[in-house]
Amino acid sequence: MPKGYLAIVLHAHLPYVRHPEHDDFLEEDWLFEAITETYIPLIKVLDGFVRDGVDYRLTISLSPTLMSMLMDGHLQSKYLKHLDKLIELSEKEIERTKWDERFNKLAEMYHSNFIEARHIFKDVYHSNLVNAFKHFQDAGGLEVITCCATHGFLPLMEVERRIAVRAQVKVAADMYEKIFGRRPLGIWLPECGYNPGDDEILKKEGIKYFFVDTHGVLFGTPRPRFGVFSPYLTKHGVAVFGRDTESSKAVWSAVEGYPGDYNYREFYRDIGFDLDHDYIRPYINADGTRVMTGIKYHRITGITNHKEPYVPEYARDTAANQAGNFMFNRERQIEHLAGQMGDRKPIIVAPYDAELFGHWWYEGPQWIDFLVRKIRYDQDTIALTTPGEYLKKYKKYQVLTPSFSSWGWKGYCEVWLEGSNDWLYRHLHKMTERMVELASTRKHAKGIVQRALNQMARELLLAQSSDWAFIMKTGSHVTYAVERMRAHTENFNELYEDVKNNNLEEDYVKGLEEKNNIFPDIDYSIYSS
Repeated sequence: MPKGYLAIVLHAHLPYVRHPEHDDFLEEDWLFEAITETYIPLIKVLDGFVRDGVDYRLTISLSPTLMSMLMDGHLQSKYLKHLDKLIELSEKEIERTKWDERFNKLAEMYHSNFIEARHIFKDVYHSNLVNAFKHFQDAGGLEVITCCATHGFLPLMEVERRIAVRAQVKVAADMYEKIFGRRPLGIWLPECGYNPGDDEILKKEGIKYFFVDTHGVLFGTPRPRFGVFSPYLTKHGVAVFGRDTESSKAVWSAVEGYPGDYNYREFYRDIGFDLDHDYIRPYINADGTRVMTGIKYHRITGITNHKEPYVPEYARDTAANQAGNFMFNRERQIEHLAGQMGDRKPIIVAPYDAELFGHWWYEGPQWIDFLVRKIRYDQDTIALTTPGEYLKKYKKYQVLTPSFSSWGWKGYCEVWLEGSNDWLYRHLHKMTERMVELASTRKHAKGIVQRALNQMARELLLAQSSDWAFIMKTGSHVTYAVERMRAHTENFNELYEDVKNNNLEEDYVKGLEEKNNIFPDIDYSIYSS
């Protein structure tokens, strides 16, 4: 019998980016890269567990925006075209590098990977990868949970707070139920942002647990008896899990984390930037802007501009060794904790952004593969579990009110509320106020008015995405984030004025419905007071 448990939680999320008005749009590549480099490699790892009879337990949150994009026929078609271009480019690379065996082997590796990705995407899962995760959940090894509708940052929804938070949670839970046939057990609160009282809304939507960062539990009231190594129940009966700092640091830390090992693939050396522009132009952005292709031939090597060729065998051995190191450290943690928690077996919760694995850290899925197998066969101190499974092990948990908190810089929302992005919130607050106004005064709208009100709800939810504030803070793709915020605000306010003045135009409403088509079953009445 194990002395304790480890719950690995992957948060899979991307902002809703869909531009049918363009044949090629730069920010749509975020989805295409994640499919090729993260989601399909993770699916391959899970397939391997099933094939080899490995008894595994993992948890993944799929945000509603990500699931919407994965299920969208327009984006599915664009992804296949994107993948076909990569297959063609990798074929050219095999020819171009034939005189250098080191790079030629890598070109053949990428070519094989792209062809396999196309087969898995189109032939196995019929272009809808949500079906893959549903399959693994139904088989019992994977626990799929939800996130808020558009990754809205709940602690900063101050105007009509309960209604705004309820809308983000309910839309997500309803969408999850439609796809998976059940209410979600858990939810990943965007940016782990928690404000006391939000648990009551989670409870009403049937959600059993959520996560906060370490200090959200440690600074909770009363003092948590077992630190972050046990879940607690809020006063409304929803369980809260806290992040373990040590297991997180091992992967996330830029200084101490595994992904920085010199044998791993260098993310920032890509042939989209390295090769002659005339050669690479057909495979980068339509306007000629250089972008990442995903074909990278070098390893990190060290803190130097000189990069040695990537050697997959070195990287694989490193991933195996680091998986063993991670397991060893968790064993020591559990052995230490087990002696202090009486009859209760500790749980270590290790949450990460899913896109770290494969996209940023190329060997990340391999590391998960090694780790799960080592835990299953090489020791008996710890066992993998999911939060939902762990909650069934004990009948009683301490009641705790988690503290107001988030993850990110300083742990109290500063990433999403500071000088570069604070201007967003006066617009979001006013939009929420107006949405509640119309939803409450037009409770039984029909026809074009009902469609306009539903579209207003979509525009508000999309504007609330925490991604826009995050992008403005980090300084990458700022122009796009500002434009998205401006567009959703303008769309919303135009609809508001048209509804108020009985001046709706069919073509205008239809155009917005077709462009920003997320949540086709949304009901604006979720905003009624």
